[in-house]
Amino acid sequence: MADAVTLHGYHFSVYMRAARMALALKGVPYTEHEVNPFDEAGRAGLMALNPFGRVPVLQHGAFTLYETAAITGYVDRAFEGPPLMPAEAKAAARAAQVIGIVDAYAYVPLVRQVFSHGVFRPAEGHQGSAEVVAEGLRVAPRALGALEAIAAEGLVLSGGLGRAECHLVPMVDAFCRHEAGAEMLEGFAALSAWWAGVRDAPVVKASDPGLG
Repeated sequence: MADAVTLHGYHFSVYMRAARMALALKGVPYTEHEVNPFDEAGRAGLMALNPFGRVPVLQHGAFTLYETAAITGYVDRAFEGPPLMPAEAKAAARAAQVIGIVDAYAYVPLVRQVFSHGVFRPAEGHQGSAEVVAEGLRVAPRALGALEAIAAEGLVLSGGLGRAECHLVPMVDAFCRHEAGAEMLEGFAALSAWWAGVRDAPVVKASDPGLG
């Protein structure tokens, strides 16, 4: 019997969605274990799996792994199924670059600021900060511009779904749940065209946690 796969995470986390998409693209059956890192009890349980108390965490038999990029990379290499990284060196480098840009520069303005304060908190009955949303909208064009250049080049973000898209889709989807975010994305032609081409893909739709 193959080792069981368990994905620990918070249902609404964009990083959890990235891992969920990678597993789906590889056709890996898994069990999802809900853990809320913002809840004291949930965070305490997470600390046993990840010393930083963050999601997602993947368990494959006795092997435990955290950090989303590490998880999607492991899923790609450890299981049969279509490869999630391009074979050609330049395209693979671009895919890795997208993952890095998303994590380092896109997550905070697109998700933590615009989406969290403009969409998610109000949907959960909490007060969002208009100032935080405005700051996210001010900063977002830098990350979107970098991704626009990569999409326009065409080596990645050109219609298929792989590791780069697993990381980017949840961020863009969350950002576009805010009206101003959706309007801003339209100003980046190549990136907007990419999003229009992938947002209705079965894996994208199936991984949607209902973000608001």
